Amino acid sequence: MAESSVSPLHIVRTQSLASLVADELERMILSGEIPPGTRLNEQALAARLGVSRGPVREAVRGLDRSGLVVTVVNQGSFVRQLSAEEAMDVYDLRVALTGYACERLAGRATPEQIATLEAMVRGMEAAAEADDAARYYALNLDFHSALMSMGGSSRAVRLYDDLGKELTLFRRRALVVRENMRESNAEHAKILRALTDGDGAAARVAGEAHIRGGKRRFATSTPTGGTEPPGQKRPGEAAARGEEDHVRDEDSAG
Repeated sequence: MAESSVSPLHIVRTQSLASLVADELERMILSGEIPPGTRLNEQALAARLGVSRGPVREAVRGLDRSGLVVTVVNQGSFVRQLSAEEAMDVYDLRVALTGYACERLAGRATPEQIATLEAMVRGMEAAAEADDAARYYALNLDFHSALMSMGGSSRAVRLYDDLGKELTLFRRRALVVRENMRESNAEHAKILRALTDGDGAAARVAGEAHIRGGKRRFATSTPTGGTEPPGQKRPGEAAARGEEDHVRDEDSAG
């Protein structure tokens, strides 16, 4: 039998590089640098990242499996556009996971953990007063990630992370208004009070109410009757029109 022309070391290097490329593409997608609906041009991405097309192809396949990318037969791979209906479903799932984590954390939160969450709440208060939506949004993600890592099981954390990534594609717009930031952070403060008191039942109620509040704010910020962010195409629409494949550099307006 002829020996394989691909060495194990080459496979390891390729897989490691694909993992690094996937991390960078995920960052670009979640930050809005590559907006929803954008066709992922493997050649352009490879040139931009200074790698060959192989690792990019593997990275895109992995992002397809994680739900951030959707592949259309004969058209290519596109950054997923989460519909408003899908986003609502994600919020409903996050209600259960957040309430679960808050209740668990209430009975075992350490002073250090409470202090960490308090610092985040204070930071979000400052960001809201400064009308700094980008800063608020980043701290909000950190706060929820901390809640889950401190109070959730490893499986719950994985589920929440996957749901959070999907929702990030469509979620920013709900937190760009100062009043929404203030309302959201008031809900964070209620969660924090219940955790500080060690009241598991109250912590669950506060956590669930906060996610429902986020769902309401999201619904209010979503255009009536629309399932896609304004100005964006459905996956494959650009290809169907014969438009040039590209990688967009501008920030998402969401």
